[in-house]
Amino acid sequence: MAAPGGAGALGSLGRAACVLTGASRGFGRSLALLLAPRLAAGSVLVLVARAQGALEELAAELRGSCPGLRAECVPADLGTAAGLQRVLGAVRDLPGEAGLERLLLVNNAGSLGDISKFFVDFTSPDEVNSYFAFNVTSALCLTSSILKAFGKRPGLHRTVVNISSLCALKPFKSWTLYCTGKASRDMMFQVLALEEPDVRVLNYAPGPLDTDMQEVARTRTGDAELRQFFLDHKESGQLLDCSVSAQKLVTLLLDDTFSSGAHIDFYES
Repeated sequence: MAAPGGAGALGSLGRAACVLTGASRGFGRSLALLLAPRLAAGSVLVLVARAQGALEELAAELRGSCPGLRAECVPADLGTAAGLQRVLGAVRDLPGEAGLERLLLVNNAGSLGDISKFFVDFTSPDEVNSYFAFNVTSALCLTSSILKAFGKRPGLHRTVVNISSLCALKPFKSWTLYCTGKASRDMMFQVLALEEPDVRVLNYAPGPLDTDMQEVARTRTGDAELRQFFLDHKESGQLLDCSVSAQKLVTLLLDDTFSSGAHIDFYES
């Protein structure tokens, strides 16, 4: 499916309403900086994260470099019902659909969980439920609510991206919560692709990024062999800059040739 209005040829995503979670740092911040110039004048980019100061700084930078863009900050903890409602309220307040060519939702927010623990150490339902509330439940409820707010209509190109991981496909010792959460999200969005064929759905695994999350991985991972693996990746320079991987995702969105529901890794051609 081509980008709306032939905009793909111009390297533009058209006049869009975009919602990006986990936008304050790392991959989300890099993606926001790369998406903004691709949005036509009159577009809205909703930036969601828990860190209000970092969000406001990013929004100010985007407004300065892209004067035709409306950048909105929504500081919210998606692991709570109140935080989720805050984001949905901001979406409901977006301008009407007149002239809108694209809806883009990027579910990037996520956490590692306690990677110092092994499977048999997770005996607290509250700990497990809290993890899944943030990493799975919020992505499901946010996506469904936004798709209802921006229903199917002629001329509106709707795309949902789930930021996935190799961990959605492969188990890692002491990463019980993270692997399970990522696998759950991948399957969840595959179901969406089947149920809503007019919605373009992509599970994008950004590769090993040089982020704070990687620092946690190489210092707190419970499994010694896996911890050394992450350390070796850092020391050998194999970690990716966030902007490099984010650019791959932007290119995938512009080309728009992926199979809906597909899991695509950064290293795939």
